[in-house]
Amino acid sequence: MPNYFKDNDDLRYYLDHGVDWEPLVRLTEYEYQAEGAFSSADEAVEFYREIAELVGEFSANEIAPHGAEIDRQGVTMEHGEAKPPAAMEAIFRKIADLELHGMCLPRELGGMNCPVLLYFMTSEMIGRADVSVLGHHSFHGGLAMAMLIFSIREGTTRFDADGTRILETRWSDYIEEIRTGKSWGSMDITEPHAGSDMAQLRSVGEQDDDGQWYVSGEKTFITSGHGRFHFVIARTEKTEKTTNEEDPFAGLGGLSMFIVPAYHDDEDGKRTRTVEVARLEEKLGHHGSTTTALVFDRAPAELIGERGQGFHHMLTLMNNARVGVGFECLGLCEAAYRAAKAYAEERPSMGKTIDRHEMIADYLDEMCTDIQGIRALAVWAAYHEELAEKLRIGVQFGGRGGMSAAEMEREAKRRKRLSRRATPLLKYIAAEKAVEISRRGLQIHGGNGYMREYPAEKLVRDALVLPIYEGTSQIQSLMAMKDALGAVIDNPARFVRRAARNRWRSVSARDPLERRVAKLNVLADGVTQFLIRKTAQNKLGSVTDQPINEWPSRFMKNWDPKKDFAFAMLHAERMTRLLTDELIAEIFLEQATNHPERREVLERHLERAEPRCRYLVDEITTTGDRLLERLRGRESGRGTEAAE
Repeated sequence: MPNYFKDNDDLRYYLDHGVDWEPLVRLTEYEYQAEGAFSSADEAVEFYREIAELVGEFSANEIAPHGAEIDRQGVTMEHGEAKPPAAMEAIFRKIADLELHGMCLPRELGGMNCPVLLYFMTSEMIGRADVSVLGHHSFHGGLAMAMLIFSIREGTTRFDADGTRILETRWSDYIEEIRTGKSWGSMDITEPHAGSDMAQLRSVGEQDDDGQWYVSGEKTFITSGHGRFHFVIARTEKTEKTTNEEDPFAGLGGLSMFIVPAYHDDEDGKRTRTVEVARLEEKLGHHGSTTTALVFDRAPAELIGERGQGFHHMLTLMNNARVGVGFECLGLCEAAYRAAKAYAEERPSMGKTIDRHEMIADYLDEMCTDIQGIRALAVWAAYHEELAEKLRIGVQFGGRGGMSAAEMEREAKRRKRLSRRATPLLKYIAAEKAVEISRRGLQIHGGNGYMREYPAEKLVRDALVLPIYEGTSQIQSLMAMKDALGAVIDNPARFVRRAARNRWRSVSARDPLERRVAKLNVLADGVTQFLIRKTAQNKLGSVTDQPINEWPSRFMKNWDPKKDFAFAMLHAERMTRLLTDELIAEIFLEQATNHPERREVLERHLERAEPRCRYLVDEITTTGDRLLERLRGRESGRGTEAAE
């Protein structure tokens, strides 16, 4: 019987060796002091392995065989309600029976108390079976955990004196509905006139004289928007500056987050809606995933935390969603690679199967190497993000496990920096590679790949949205670029020390693989320094028409992200690819140091990454000035349109 966990050596490596489970299990198990807690990390990991094997078998045998059927049937509307395909509904009844929606919830809330990292690792297997199923699955347990986290943050979750058991939490009834599979939710941010630009959101939250909140507005492209519980971003505060022309960051402080129950069912099953499903979006792929447009007309709402904290809460949801999409992309990549490899091993051409032809063999080798790199990045990002969040919770109890609250706070910030470094890189590269690998898989299938009889064409259709939702690839690139340059501007001395250390390692490290990784670090440092220098030159040029005594203050203040960082923004995507190859190499080097069998994985990555990074450096350092000059000319009204 096929099993998507047992047949994946690289995935099993992380559960068995590649993750330091001890600190994560210790925090998850309340220092092993809670009632029903495991006594050690080893005992916990054995349980995690059982869950992984269960999901691996379920994905291969109960989800994957129905993927094509779900894709063909799609979602329909009946009497104002979205109706998923019958096969999809049957799968989710089985998921509820297996109690997988409560995988990460604490035991006192009826859950299995597993780390979120395990949930993400199992989501890869579900995504390999069918990304529509995974997309909907994410809006069950994931949103239940979000309700718990938000309640803890706002102080409406009460613990026992030792902080080892939850006594009550604000949305316990909602969480129970989700855990049992009766309900699910969605994350409602995008509006018809506001995608990535959240400052332009127009939905409003208003409070009446009795303190009751109501939300009005429209939301679009909402995955699983037919669910009951909606996390909604709406504007509650008015600001003087609301347009990007006046201030590109204005308006974010005026946003708040709400939970909006979209409907209520009475004892007879009659449904009364307070949020209308206006339509189903007709999509190129993900046909089994319900994507809706919604209308809120004074829908009763519950404010999360304080008013004006909506953007902060949204970042929590989005960070985890972007890590989740990384694992979703990983599952799709694995499916495309496995299908292409199986086809190539059986398809004869010119006296041998096509997997023995040099170009196809090279394709498959690169696909495998890319997938392993994405998985390393995904596990790394998820691990540090979860540790950061759980350390912050520990701070509320004055520390845990011999660490003071101050020590835990410092460690949480360190882990958050590591996660922040990886998350935009993961979302970027995983989504872009999902499109590339699925497209390559179709090519390996030849004419058969274009036929619906084979899975290749569906995988391409499903992949195309991944660089778009939960933050486009371009948004991820701008985030990665901003963080990389911002870190240097904030602490130039630290950057100089690190760059010097990398140069020394690139020539003096005993391990030749470490020297090669250090050379990638040197390339990334050089590009960062180059972009900082170009940015400073642009800024300096903008103040030279001012009195010379005002240059220092004007240089340090009033930075315009749209103009002063133009050159860096132009090359943000190239820089992101370089930073991604660098971080994956660092992760593989650490693995190879601890587990020599991983040296071969690092060698394959470097073989691909080194020439790729040299090319990116050449592009960044030799191109861009012509285009930026033309854009500046157009803005001033003196530019040429010859290139258009």
